[in-house]
Amino acid sequence: MSKPSDSNRFVYQEFGNASSDAAFIRATPELPPNQQNIRVQATRSGRKGKTVTVITGFQCSEETLTKLLKGLKAQCGSGGTSKDNTLEIQGDHKEKIVKILLEAGYKAKISGG
Repeated sequence: MSKPSDSNRFVYQEFGNASSDAAFIRATPELPPNQQNIRVQATRSGRKGKTVTVITGFQCSEETLTKLLKGLKAQCGSGGTSKDNTLEIQGDHKEKIVKILLEAGYKAKISGG
């Protein structure tokens, strides 16, 4: 009689397979652009006096955000980054970004002063 291997012996397992890490990843809802309320504002707080245009309100995947960010950076001619479902474009490009987002089908508004 052979002994069972130690790696297959479970005393208690609450959440299915330990190897299925995909089950623990939080799903982000992928809403169509016309159902997303996007806010665009220029801010300088916490950036050593440099003006940055911050775009918030996205409810989509990271891949969609990176594609959108790449297009916005190219059309504004400046750098930018994506952090926590927000996009940051260097410089004050509020009007230009709102125009681009409206043409892409998003509901975008300028927020703040």
